[in-house]
Amino acid sequence: MDYYINGYNIFFIVLITFLTSALLTPLVKKIAFHVGAVDKPDHKRKIHDHIMPSMGGLAIFFAFLIGYMLFAPKTTQMLSVLIGGFVVVITGMLDDINPLPAKVKFLMQITAACITVFYGNITFADMTIFGITFKFGIFAYPLAVLFMVSIMNAINLCDGLDGLATGTSTIYFATICIIGYIMNRLGGLDVIMCLIMVGACLGFLFHNFPPAKIFMGDTGSLFLGFIISVIALLGFKTATITSLIIPLLTLFVPIIDTFFAMCRRILKGERIDHADKEHLHHQLLKTTKSTRKTVIIMYLINILFASVSIFYTLGDKKISMILYVILLTFFIFLIWKTDILFDHEKKDKKHEN
Repeated sequence: MDYYINGYNIFFIVLITFLTSALLTPLVKKIAFHVGAVDKPDHKRKIHDHIMPSMGGLAIFFAFLIGYMLFAPKTTQMLSVLIGGFVVVITGMLDDINPLPAKVKFLMQITAACITVFYGNITFADMTIFGITFKFGIFAYPLAVLFMVSIMNAINLCDGLDGLATGTSTIYFATICIIGYIMNRLGGLDVIMCLIMVGACLGFLFHNFPPAKIFMGDTGSLFLGFIISVIALLGFKTATITSLIIPLLTLFVPIIDTFFAMCRRILKGERIDHADKEHLHHQLLKTTKSTRKTVIIMYLINILFASVSIFYTLGDKKISMILYVILLTFFIFLIWKTDILFDHEKKDKKHEN
């Protein structure tokens, strides 16, 4: 069911959630210091050189909560998102204050996903791709849970530079809003949630853009990943290839970066959740020597992928495919020239010996 949304509503949804997030962030910063939710320098995998307050995602969550109370429909689906989001935020807060064991963190993520998938019935729908109908049947539910947990961790992993995860998520939410407008679906639940999140993320980005005054922590990155995965699943109700391509294209960078991070760690014989400084943004940082420049480049890459999904929605498949090939070629070049997958420096040293 779609709800009536016009330009006037859009302006107030974004404005109110923006102000809520922007005004609450300084308060969250004080709370973070008070409860010990701080990120200490670690030159092995972190780039900041002084103690930073974390848990900033709490401001985003409260802005989302205000947006829900004022603008979102009070349905079972929305309630399941709220409950699942609350579980994720509590998990992130506990982890920001005192790191949780990986198994406990993973179990909490699964719990949040199960609440949303089974209680809210937000899951994969049967879809038709190139004339072939895929029916998920009973597998729709476990696949949806797996998808949600994967996206949560993908966003969590890309939160390695000031403003990176916040900006990447904002681009995703804004893209879905634009696509919703093109498809005349501004009243869709997924679009309403995106409008709320655009304001919430922009308000926090005001404090998080480099040089950041506060980090979102796992409180923010897990919650953003959770909401992104929910919105992607809600898009599947159109049951066409478009509903598959749009979420994947707009999330291409964090998804592919997470995939290569897992491959890299497996090749090195490390745990897949072992943190390192070989992500795409770290590789770019080695070249630019500037956090702000690196983050802006990452924004531009994400905007290009978002543009592909927008052109695809407009029906201009030629332009979208040309852009996609260019971006794919660029990524292959990056993989070849950097240490995203392989450690070239170690290889060179072995050859020298």
